[in-house]
Amino acid sequence: MTDSSPSAPSLPGGAWPVLEPGWVWLCGAGPGDPGLLTLHALNALRQADVVIYDALVQSAILDWAPQAEHVYAGKRGGKPSARQRDISLRLVDLAREGKRVLRLKGGDPFVFGRGGEEAQTLIQHGVNVRIIPGISAGIGGLAYAGIPVTHRDVNQSVTFVTGHDQSGEAPGSLNWRAIAEGAQVLVIYMGMKHARRIADALMQAGRPADEPAAVVCNATTPEQQVLETTLGRLADDIDASEMQPPAILCIGRSVLMRQVLDWQALAAGQIPRDLDPLGRGRPAEVS
Repeated sequence: MTDSSPSAPSLPGGAWPVLEPGWVWLCGAGPGDPGLLTLHALNALRQADVVIYDALVQSAILDWAPQAEHVYAGKRGGKPSARQRDISLRLVDLAREGKRVLRLKGGDPFVFGRGGEEAQTLIQHGVNVRIIPGISAGIGGLAYAGIPVTHRDVNQSVTFVTGHDQSGEAPGSLNWRAIAEGAQVLVIYMGMKHARRIADALMQAGRPADEPAAVVCNATTPEQQVLETTLGRLADDIDASEMQPPAILCIGRSVLMRQVLDWQALAAGQIPRDLDPLGRGRPAEVS
C-alpha cells in the first residue's frame, strides 16, 4: 500500500513487513518530533486501516496515514480519559473484524506506556501482535534539551521512575530512600504534579537540596520548554514558571551538561554558557 500524499516520506527499498488483516502492531511514536519516528512505524502508518493513538502523538504523524481511520484513546492526568480496559478490548474487537490495526503510543510503548498490558490482553484473546519500539522521552526528550542521561564523569547508572501510580497519586510503593541512595541520575516521567512530594522525599532521604535538576516540557516539539533549577527549588520554580505537562524531570549532575550541550541554542547563534560545566579542568577528549 502506498500513500499519494506529497508530504508523506518514502520508505527506502527493502523487504518491509506486511501488516496483515487481524493483526495489531503496538508501536512507539517517539517523544514528539515526527522525525524521531522509526521506519517500521512509518511502514505501519502507511498500511493501517485503523490507528488508535494517544494524546502525545503529533498530528503530523497521523497525517502519514490518510487512508486510515484515526481513533483517539489518549489518557491525560486530571482529564476525562478512556478506561484502559475499554482501549484494550477495542483493539481486540477491531482485530477480530479483520482490520489492520496500529496502536500508536507516545515514546516507547513499554516504558510507562501500558504497552505490556495491551499486548498481553491481545495475546490472551488470540490476536497476533508485533511490537515496534520507540524513542522514550526520558532519553530522547532530554537529549533534545542538551542533557545526556549518561555521562562518564557523572554516572554509570540511570534510574527511570514514574511520578504517579494507577490512582494518579505519587507512587507510595517506591522506596524513595533506596532510590535516593542508589540513583546517580534520576529521570521521572509524569512527575510534575507531584514534584514537591517527590523532591521532599528525596531530600529527606539524603539528596542535597542544591543538586542540579531540570524540567523538560513538550520535549522535541516546537513548544519545548526547559527549566534548569535545583532539587530544593524544583517545586517552587515549576509553580513560578507556569509550565504545563507533559514533562520529564531529571535530577543529577548530568543536568549541568546543558550549559555546553544546548545544541538548539547553539544552532540559533548563542555561545555555550560554560565549556567545562563539570569542572574537569581538562579537554573532554582527555580521559
